[in-house]
Amino acid sequence: MSVGGLRPRLAVVWLVLFVLVGAIVAIEHANVVRQTSGREGDGDPRMLLPVAVDQLGAIEVATAGMLHRFERDPAGAWFYHGVHAGSEGTHAHSADPAMAARIERAFLAFGRTRIERQFALAAPGGDYGVAAPETIVLVYRPNERQPLVQYAVGDILPDTVSRYVLVVGTSTVVTIPNYQIDNLLTLIQTVRGASGADRTTRNSRR
Repeated sequence: MSVGGLRPRLAVVWLVLFVLVGAIVAIEHANVVRQTSGREGDGDPRMLLPVAVDQLGAIEVATAGMLHRFERDPAGAWFYHGVHAGSEGTHAHSADPAMAARIERAFLAFGRTRIERQFALAAPGGDYGVAAPETIVLVYRPNERQPLVQYAVGDILPDTVSRYVLVVGTSTVVTIPNYQIDNLLTLIQTVRGASGADRTTRNSRR
């Protein structure tokens, strides 16, 4: 076979090879995109949290005049830091593995909160209850003193299924499932009850 006859065939082989490599790269890229978009709260505009819960270091819930703080320990386990009311308050650190798992489940569920609808923040009289919220949620990255984002929790919608929430610093009110806020408030009741029981037990042993 002549050299002139081989060159066209080699060109065809190289062309096919380039096409196959390009197809493989495209498939791998599509897989990466799908995996990334499927992560919990990872920059998805449909999610309430801007990042995944495992990228957070602390969550605070201010309600009924008290600030409840939850943190991660160096091993990544969640614990209830305590309640603060004005200049007073306790700093109860719970290392109970069962309670740490309970807190983590609640926050993972909160991390899956999806935005249902969005509204422009109207003039006074149409503030959706976010101008003077009864509950505020603050989330922090690890080792940071300033919150990553703050949420002013507003009124429950007439359907009792959803609730208005304002991302503080924006002019957009969103609705989310009301049970997500109920779950956070229930978590606070649970950890406070456990902390109170622990204190009673310790005092009885003195």
